[in-house]
Amino acid sequence: MIQDFYCNAVLNGRTKVKIVFETDSVLAFHHTRPFYENHVVVIPKVHIYSLISEEVGNTEQLLLEMLRIIKKVAAEMVEETGASKIIANLGEYQDTKHLHWHVVSGERIR
Repeated sequence: MIQDFYCNAVLNGRTKVKIVFETDSVLAFHHTRPFYENHVVVIPKVHIYSLISEEVGNTEQLLLEMLRIIKKVAAEMVEETGASKIIANLGEYQDTKHLHWHVVSGERIR
């Protein structure tokens, strides 16, 4: 079974999250176990394995929507904290096999 916390716990409501921004296709929320003082995750509401998987080729509009939300979250974070970083993990670095970006700022806490 593919390890997909976002489909198996977040999107089905088993794990409650503090939503930052939401559309019909994209969800941005505070990380449930943050690694930084400010840590938001942005995910599509449909399963896409990874940014480099073949299925991404058919989802250009979804990727554009995700980038608009990432830009909005990052801009708000910069306004509030003075900085932000956008991180996408791939391959062995990608613990949860569901396309996602982290928008973070502040000190690393784990």
